[in-house]
Amino acid sequence: MSAKQKQLKSKQNNNICLSLRPPGHHAQCNESNGFCIFNNVAIAARYAQTKHKVSRVLIVDWDVHHGQGIQYLFQEDPSVLYFSVHRFEQGSFWPHLPESDSQFVGSGPAEGRNINLPWNQTGMTDADYILAFQQLLLPVAHEFQPQLVLVSAGFDASAGDQKGEMCVSPQCFHILTHMLMSLAEGRVILALEGGYNLQSTAESAAACVKALLGGACPPLPLLTTPSDSALQSISQTISALYPHWASLQVLEGGPLADGRVIRATTNKESTLRTNLNLSVTTTTGLVYDERMMEHLNMWDRHHPEQPQRIFKIFSKHQQLGLVDRCQRIPARLATEEELAMCHSVQHIEQMKATAVMKPRDLNKLGNEFNSIFINNQSFQSALLAAGSCFNAVESILTGQVNNGVAIVRPPGHHAERDSPCGFCFFNTAALAARYAQKISHHPTLRVLILDWDVHHGNGTQHMFEDDDSVLYISLHRYDNGIFFPSSVDAAPDRVGVAKGAGFNVNVAWNGGRMGDSDYLAAFHRVVMPIATEFNPGLVLVSAGFDAARGDPLGGYNVTPEGYAHLTNLLMSLAGGRVLIILEGGYNLSSISDSMAMCTSVLLGDPPPSLVTPLPAPHHNAVATINEVIRHHAPYWRSLRIHIPESVRASFPSPKHRGKRSSKGKGRKSGQSSTDKPPLPPSGQEVTIVSNQADHSLEQLTQGLASLDISHTLSNHTPVMSTPVGGARPKVRLSEEKVTCKAEVKAESSEATPEQSQSAESMQPQTVAVAVAASDAVAARDEAAAGAEAEPEAEGACGWSKPQKALELTCEVQMDGASMFVVNPLSWCPHLDAVKPLPPSGIDVFRPCQDCGSEAENWICLTCYQVFCGRYVNEHMVTHGTVSEHPMVLSFCDLSVWCYLCEAYIHNQILFEAKNAAHCAKFGEEIPPWS
Repeated sequence: MSAKQKQLKSKQNNNICLSLRPPGHHAQCNESNGFCIFNNVAIAARYAQTKHKVSRVLIVDWDVHHGQGIQYLFQEDPSVLYFSVHRFEQGSFWPHLPESDSQFVGSGPAEGRNINLPWNQTGMTDADYILAFQQLLLPVAHEFQPQLVLVSAGFDASAGDQKGEMCVSPQCFHILTHMLMSLAEGRVILALEGGYNLQSTAESAAACVKALLGGACPPLPLLTTPSDSALQSISQTISALYPHWASLQVLEGGPLADGRVIRATTNKESTLRTNLNLSVTTTTGLVYDERMMEHLNMWDRHHPEQPQRIFKIFSKHQQLGLVDRCQRIPARLATEEELAMCHSVQHIEQMKATAVMKPRDLNKLGNEFNSIFINNQSFQSALLAAGSCFNAVESILTGQVNNGVAIVRPPGHHAERDSPCGFCFFNTAALAARYAQKISHHPTLRVLILDWDVHHGNGTQHMFEDDDSVLYISLHRYDNGIFFPSSVDAAPDRVGVAKGAGFNVNVAWNGGRMGDSDYLAAFHRVVMPIATEFNPGLVLVSAGFDAARGDPLGGYNVTPEGYAHLTNLLMSLAGGRVLIILEGGYNLSSISDSMAMCTSVLLGDPPPSLVTPLPAPHHNAVATINEVIRHHAPYWRSLRIHIPESVRASFPSPKHRGKRSSKGKGRKSGQSSTDKPPLPPSGQEVTIVSNQADHSLEQLTQGLASLDISHTLSNHTPVMSTPVGGARPKVRLSEEKVTCKAEVKAESSEATPEQSQSAESMQPQTVAVAVAASDAVAARDEAAAGAEAEPEAEGACGWSKPQKALELTCEVQMDGASMFVVNPLSWCPHLDAVKPLPPSGIDVFRPCQDCGSEAENWICLTCYQVFCGRYVNEHMVTHGTVSEHPMVLSFCDLSVWCYLCEAYIHNQILFEAKNAAHCAKFGEEIPPWS
């Protein structure tokens, strides 16, 4: 309790209690049991809840015996998530209880909050425990989002413990602790439970202390392939919990490959055996040279790959004090001989010749390639980028630093063996991998290249697709081959060739606006299981930050905090030897914040919390992840999680968030018809008279229940849709009857009376609420699935489902054209972002401050700056992302949109701003709020 109090008062980020004995996790409410008198961890959880108002606690019990005492105490408490991984052997191992099995998941409001992972044989290894964390615990824990993590740290599963008869190494316990530190902002406390081999208990406990102090994860010494028994146990537990957690429903878990893997080679042990830095502290190297800014586009000064990219990133590192915490690594020029490790002599000579070419010839040469600009300093800058990565790799492999970050440009992952491509001249990550293998003391150093740039690294894939010593994993926007580099080689079925089969992994996103939850799901289900089984000696990250929110090319929504969590996961590999190499990313604020967050995590800082509650992965992301699993399960045993058909049949479609955030400026390469919002179907009509403002939700529901929504849309006249940021002219509704055609989207089974004002919102005096035709579907236009959008997942997600409005879209005939209105939310949690009007009021005729457009502008209700909407130059979308100001008012129809809620808002707090805008636009005030 003392440790807990210090931690929760932020005197320290994490703590450990090692001197606790007797142990506690078997002790029950009314009796002692199994060497345990009082249940130490359970008492600590209750103390944190009552004394410090902690609302969500995760208890992880890795003692080899099931902690039935903790289970009994919390099996009906939804505020505590209990996870136990223990020896069971069909109930033959102590405490011999049927409730230690996987089907006991908690009861009542806590159903799904009790997780039992029972091992049914002895000899379980590091690979089994790590896979259990990756495939089961971490996905559920991220969904639960605990504020405190307590570990019942029994070490009787350690190798050499005669009671446990398991084979878990101290290195594994270090890695498990490191994984848990990604939760609750690092508030992790370990309390000693069992452990009866003094040597292995002491070594394992010391390894956990090193992890809590931020020490680099050690390499794993043993085979990293999970056993069949472990896969069966993990599959059974996931199946038991499948109805309760959206994060588990990501897995389709259908029939997959079985038997031995079909890779040409298997990995017996880590190749990382020399020059280990055994220091508890973590040293991070940083390489940067401003000479790389001399590469620039002479013909387009506004080109997105601008010199300021690396300067802004480095300046952000300085501002946050990260540069002083890092060990500077000098930059150098790569030699032509080093470039030849991956590139042809002809390509090298051609690029070298550009140093003395005239501008006209440079322009002509650049136009011969795909998305390339060249000046006389481009060759030297590219040499500096590659050489800087070489020095960083050498510093890591020789133990001078544990990990590193390379702030370099131009990027590299599109560069092919014989030609530049996509802003890239030489493939820096590929060259760094070959350089590492060249200088390594081990003849076959295995290297993982993880590419999270939003574009597929075509050059990297082609260089290693037949090589089993380099595992290439790319997470990228694909959009069925339309998105750059627009090649089928980026598809999930391209798994590598010859002995490289299985070593090329493409997580190719289609549709949607992917964000943190999608990338985390891919890491938990695909990236980390495969990478752990591969067991690399070095991890290179092709770290493009153009999937970051606000990027003008990527259009995705990964946050800096999301990148921090991805980095933390990668640090469990290769003894923590990770080098982050800058690739793309073109929003200066986003790339600076994101890369700085990655560096902070490399330095040992715990990742900050993600948005709460974390939305479920998009259904398109779920489809991609399962497609990748199907293609790679024959090569990697760790992907072979099986969910019985009977379990999957009860969930015919994955639960996912039905709306996607519009944060982030997206330039689509193409859009399929399924990306468009649904149109109102024809059919029966229900009449709502405008003066009937006091309908109860029950009456409204009964009326809507009679609607026939079975008609197809084939005969309906298409309506052009305008996403948020593009409103149609405002329309006054008459007092005549308004007929509502059959389109109903029930977002929740509950709604407050205020949220059911469908008739009231159509009163003629509520001018500011009448939203134009396209805005009726604008809130859903960001969802890639459009008509396929489904409700958010329910169940044991750690959060009660918030009440939402029952959204009713109504059609009105105006001079032969169909117009629509949408009932806005009457409240949102971001209204406090609305600030008082400036003395100058609101001028609805002001142009966009960035581009001068007067076509379709919005005003930020926090800073009162004016920017253009989505279908002009998207400057308000970018402003909202960068400034994190969520509330904006349209000059077109005076509606207010909240970016964070993804909804229109109509609340009294907005009256002052709406009234000022209305006066400026029409010369009269709107009726007083009532």
